[in-house]
Amino acid sequence: MAGAQLVADRSQPRVGLLSQLTRFVLVGGLSALVDYGLYQALLHTGLWVHGAKALSFVCGTTTAYLLNRRFTFTQTAGGATRFTGFLLLYGTTFFVNVGMNALVLHLITEGAPFRVTIAWVFAQGTATMINFLMLRYVVFRR
Repeated sequence: MAGAQLVADRSQPRVGLLSQLTRFVLVGGLSALVDYGLYQALLHTGLWVHGAKALSFVCGTTTAYLLNRRFTFTQTAGGATRFTGFLLLYGTTFFVNVGMNALVLHLITEGAPFRVTIAWVFAQGTATMINFLMLRYVVFRR
């Protein structure tokens, strides 16, 4: 079955780097809206900032994975190995994202304009760079 999966993946043409980057940015923009929108909504409910960031990251990441698998990297089948790679990658970037958010919040003076948004942008940007490279060269590699 794994061999059949490998053959099925290779039967689809590989999308070029520029096309993948463009699609990744579009998917990322939508996923970022999910993440940031939920983050802001949870903060307005009074949820602890790090809990809000964790929940919003999981929702944004799930959106990104499903769309990137199908649209950016043109993989329709998952497979246990690919899903395990996804869990390891996003588990790692989860901690990078939440940690970077906490670090930037710590570095920016309390009450500074756009403090929460700036921290979110740094956290998201760091995790996004890691995710693209790892998705392209490890998780969805052919």
